[in-house]
Amino acid sequence: MTQVRKALIMGVDGQDGSYLADLLLSKEYEVIGWIPSAISVSYENIDHILDRLTIVEGDFQDQEGLFNLLEFHQPDELYNFAAPSSPSSSWEDLVYKSDVMVLGVARLLEAIRLKSPHTKFYQASSSELFGEPVEVPQNENTPFNPRNPYGIAKLYAHWLTVNYRKEYKLFTVSGILFNHESPRRGFQYVTRKISQGAVEIKLGLRDELLLGNLDAKRDWGYAKDYVEAMWLMLQQNDPDDYVIGTGKTHSVGEFCETAFNYLGLDYKDHVKVSKEFYRAEENKQLVADNTKAREQLNWEPEVSFLNLVHMMVENDYKLMQDLPEKSRLPGGGE
Repeated sequence: MTQVRKALIMGVDGQDGSYLADLLLSKEYEVIGWIPSAISVSYENIDHILDRLTIVEGDFQDQEGLFNLLEFHQPDELYNFAAPSSPSSSWEDLVYKSDVMVLGVARLLEAIRLKSPHTKFYQASSSELFGEPVEVPQNENTPFNPRNPYGIAKLYAHWLTVNYRKEYKLFTVSGILFNHESPRRGFQYVTRKISQGAVEIKLGLRDELLLGNLDAKRDWGYAKDYVEAMWLMLQQNDPDDYVIGTGKTHSVGEFCETAFNYLGLDYKDHVKVSKEFYRAEENKQLVADNTKAREQLNWEPEVSFLNLVHMMVENDYKLMQDLPEKSRLPGGGE
C-alpha cells in the first residue's frame, strides 16, 4: 500500500496556502493547515475544503510550540507562507513583522532540524529581494538589493534557508516568486482594488477609483500556476532555489484598461491618480527570468495576463451580485 504523504501549510488561509491545499488534496495528501492564534483570520479561501483539513493554531514567536508541532505531525513537506505579505505596509509595526518573517523562519528551521529532519521545507521568498535590480531580467544569480523592510526580512529568511541546507544537509528550498494574483487576492492589493473597483463602478456603486502610479509595471502571474511550481521544487532529487514568474511585465494602467474594457467601460473616465498611493520604489523593473524553472522543473505559467484579469473581474462581479443590496458598500475589505 502506498503511504499517504503529509504536508503542513503555514498560513493555509491565505491566497497561496489555500491554492496549495487544493493542489495537495487533489494529490491525496493529508494536509495540516496552520493559522496564527493571535490574529483573526478569514476562512473564506478554505471553506470549501475545511472538512478535509486538520487545522492547528500557533504563534511564530513560540519556539516550544513549533517544536511540538513538528514533533507531533512529522510532515513530509512543509510550506511556509506565514508572514505579512505587503511590502508597502512593512514600515508599519516593523519590529513585530520582522520578528515573524526573520526569527519566525529561524524557529521553524530549528524545529525541523531538531524534531523532524526528514521534512522537506519550502520558504516563500519574493522578487522584493531584488529591490532596485542591478540587472533586468532577474534570475537566481542576480545580486539582491532590497529596498524596504519586507524585502530585507525576506532576504534574511532566504539566506537562513540556503544555509540550513548547506550546514545541516536539510532539504530546504526558496521560491523567489514574482507578483501572483487571483480571485483570492486580498482587497488591500492594487490588482484586487482594480477588479473590485471596476465592478462597483459598473454596478453604479461608485463613480471613480483612486490609484497611484499607473505607469508602474509588474510581472503578474496566476497564483494557482505558481503553487504548482512550489510543489515541484519539493519533488526534485536535490534541493535548490528557483525564480518563478512570467517573464513579462504589464503596467497598472494596462491592468485597469483590461479590467474596465471587460465590463464595457473606459478606465480613463473613472480612474483618478492620487499621489497618496505612490510608492517610493515604483520605478524598479522587476521581471523574472524563469529559464531554470522551465528547464529543471518543466514548469511554465499557463494563465495569461488577459485571462487572469478577466478571471478576477468575473469573480468580483459574481460576489457583488450575490451580496444583499444593503451590503454592497464601496471599497470592500477583508
